[in-house]
Amino acid sequence: MPPSPLRNLLRTRRGPVSRRRAGLAACLALGTGLGMPAAWPDSLVEHDLDVLVQPERHALAGRDRLSLPPGTAWDLVLRAGFEVQLIGEGTLEPGPVHGHLRRYRLRRETPGPVILRYAGVIAEAWDRQEAGMGRAQSASFGFIGEEGVYLDGHSGWYPRIGDRLQRLRLRVQLPTGWSAVSQGAGPDRQETATGVQVSWREDHPQEDLYLVAGRFSRHARATPWGEVQAYLRAPEADLAAGYLEAGARYLGLYSELLGAYPYAKFALVENFWETGYGMPSFTLLGPKVLRLPFVVHTSYPHEILHNWWGNGVYIDPEEGNWSEGLTAYLADHLLAETRGQGADYRRDSLRAYADFVPTHDDFPLRAFRSRRDEASQAIGYGKMLLVWHMLRRELGDTAFIAGLRRFYREQGFRRAGFVQWQAAFEAVSGRDLGDFFTQWTTRTGAPDLALEGVVAAPDPAGGYQVRGRLVQRQEEAPFALSAPLVFHTQDGLVERRLPLAGRQTAFAFDLPARPLRLDLDPRFDLFRRLAPGETPVAFSALFGAPEGLFVTPAAAAPELAAGYRALAQAWQRGAPGWRRVADDQLEALPGDRPVWVLGWENRFAAALASPEAPFQLTPAARHFQARGEPSSGRGDSVVLVTRAAGPVRGLVATETPAALPGLTRKLPHYGKYSHLTFTGAEPVNRRKGRWPAGESRLAVWLAEARPLAPVPPWPALTDALAPPQPP
Repeated sequence: MPPSPLRNLLRTRRGPVSRRRAGLAACLALGTGLGMPAAWPDSLVEHDLDVLVQPERHALAGRDRLSLPPGTAWDLVLRAGFEVQLIGEGTLEPGPVHGHLRRYRLRRETPGPVILRYAGVIAEAWDRQEAGMGRAQSASFGFIGEEGVYLDGHSGWYPRIGDRLQRLRLRVQLPTGWSAVSQGAGPDRQETATGVQVSWREDHPQEDLYLVAGRFSRHARATPWGEVQAYLRAPEADLAAGYLEAGARYLGLYSELLGAYPYAKFALVENFWETGYGMPSFTLLGPKVLRLPFVVHTSYPHEILHNWWGNGVYIDPEEGNWSEGLTAYLADHLLAETRGQGADYRRDSLRAYADFVPTHDDFPLRAFRSRRDEASQAIGYGKMLLVWHMLRRELGDTAFIAGLRRFYREQGFRRAGFVQWQAAFEAVSGRDLGDFFTQWTTRTGAPDLALEGVVAAPDPAGGYQVRGRLVQRQEEAPFALSAPLVFHTQDGLVERRLPLAGRQTAFAFDLPARPLRLDLDPRFDLFRRLAPGETPVAFSALFGAPEGLFVTPAAAAPELAAGYRALAQAWQRGAPGWRRVADDQLEALPGDRPVWVLGWENRFAAALASPEAPFQLTPAARHFQARGEPSSGRGDSVVLVTRAAGPVRGLVATETPAALPGLTRKLPHYGKYSHLTFTGAEPVNRRKGRWPAGESRLAVWLAEARPLAPVPPWPALTDALAPPQPP
C-alpha cells in the first residue's frame, strides 16, 4: 500500500473498508430483519426517478415510477420521517421504524408500474467509530446541505425493495451552479427556470443507488474504454488533468487484463469530508486525500479496479467478501510488483496479520464481510491477497489471467462467490481445486514453518545433495502447501517446490554445484507466520497490541506534557486495554507488555537505546540517528520502535508542542516503518525507514557465510499479457 499513511487513511478509505459496501451490508441486514427476502432474486426493480434537492433546507422531494418484479405485495424501505404517497391503485401500509428507516408494505393486484411520491429532510450527523489505536472512521447515513449532498441506499432516499438488483433513470433538480453525480452514463445537463436538471442512466443491474451533489468544476476526457471525468470543488485544471490521464491509463490496463470496462464513465469526485469511497463508475475522495501527490497512482487505480470486482461482479454475502483482497492484489500489489517490490508488499501483509490478528480474533475468509478494524483488514485484504497469489503461483500466470477473465465474463453483474471462482479456475486449468479453496477459505490460523536437519554432501554420482525436513510448528492441523525452496550455489540459484501435507516432510534434492545456502519462501509467496528475523519490528507491533502502557513525562514543560497526555488519551479511545501513567510513578519499565515512551524529557527515553541497537539516541541532546542515515535536527519530531530481549517499546519525542496533534493523527498510518522523522508544526515527514532484518530460521547456511546475489523478484502479472500486435 504505497506510502502507508494514505493507504491506511483510505482504508478509512477503501476502506479500502469500503464505506459503500459497509453501508450496503447494513442496509441488507436491516431488510432481512424487517422480513424481507434473504435470497438474491434474479428479477430487477426499475427506478425512474425525479428528485428535487434543496440544500439550504436539507430537503429532498422524490417521484419514483417503479417497475416491480412479479407479485402482488412487496416490502420497501424509505427514510423515516418522509411524507409518502402512493399514486394510483393499491395500498401502502407503514410499518415499524428501525433507526432512521421505516418499512412499508406495498400491495397491488394489477400489473404495471407504481408511482411513489415522498419528501422530507436528510441531515444525518457524522458518526465516529473507533477502529483501533489512533484509528477512527466517520460515516453518515445521508446528508443534504450547503456543503454538499451524499446519499446511498442506506440513506433511504429512494424506495429500496429488499435486496433486489435495480436499474436507474435519474433526473435531479438542483440550484444554479450545482451539479449531481450518480452511477452510469451522463451527465445530461439542462438549465431550467429555477436552477439546473442533471440526468444519469444505468442499465446494468445495480446493488445500490447513489446521489452526490455539490458546486463542482467538471473536467472530462474521452477514451476507448469510457469517458474519464473529474468533479472538483475548485477549477484546478492541472490537478484534473493528472487524474484524467491516469484514469485513461488504468481503464486501458484493466480492460486488457480482465475484459472490457463495464461502465460508460469513471469519475473522480471531490467530497466535502475526508473519505475514500468506491461506487459504481465513480470514486468519492476527500479534499486532502485527492491532493496527495501519490494518490493518483495508488488509491485511484484501486477504486477504478473495484468496477470489475465488487461493482462489476457482486459478492455473494453468504460466501464472504472476496472482492477487497482481489482488488488489493491486482491494484496495490500489482503496482508494487511492477516496481520489483511485490515481495515487500506480501511481507508487509504477513506482518499485519501477525501484529493485528491474535488467535482469538481470527476468522475464516468466508466470514469476512467488510473492514471493521485492523484485524479484519489483515484477514479480508491481506490474507485474501496471499491466497490469490498462492493460486497464481500454483497455476501459472497464463492460466491465472484466463481464470480471472472467465469469471468476469460469466459472472458480470451477478452475485458470485468462491464456488464460482473455483469453477472458473478449474475450467481453465483442468485441475481439481476443491481442497485449495476449502482449506484457505474455511480455516483459520496460518502455517508456522521451520527447516530442520538440513545438511549438504557431495553426491558420489556427481554434484551435491541437500537433505533435511520441512516442519509445520503451529498448534492447528497441518496445511497442504507447495513450499518454494531456493538454493544458492556456486554457479547461481536453483529453485524447487516441495509439496507438504503432513506435520513434516523429508526432502533430498540433487544440485549440480556446491550449495551455499538454502532459503525457504524468500519471496513471501505463502500465507504463513513470519519467522523471527524475516522482518524488522515495526510500529504495527505497538498499534496492534491489545494492551500496553503509555508513559508520559512528568518533567516536560506544561504545554508539552498536556500534548503527550492528549496523544495518549486519543489513542486509548481505540485501544481500551492500554493505560496511562507518568514516568515518576514507575521505578522501571514493565517487562511484560508493550510500552509507548513519550517525550525527550521522559526518565525512560534513554533506556530504549543499547550498544546493539541500529540507531543512536541521546535524549538530553534531542539527538537521534539511524545507522547509515543523517541525524535528526534540533527541533525535529522523532518516532521509533525497538525490541531487544523484551517487549516492544516505542518513543514519540518532540520539542514542538504544536506538532503533537498532527503526530497523534498521522502516526497510526505509518505502521510498516521502524523509525520516522518529522519537521515543523504540521508536522511534515522527511524521513522514514525500517531497521535491518536479521537472520531467519528459514535460511540455512551450508557453507561459510558470504555476500550472495539477491533472489530476483517474480515478473509482474502484466508481463504475461501478449504484446500488442503491429498494425
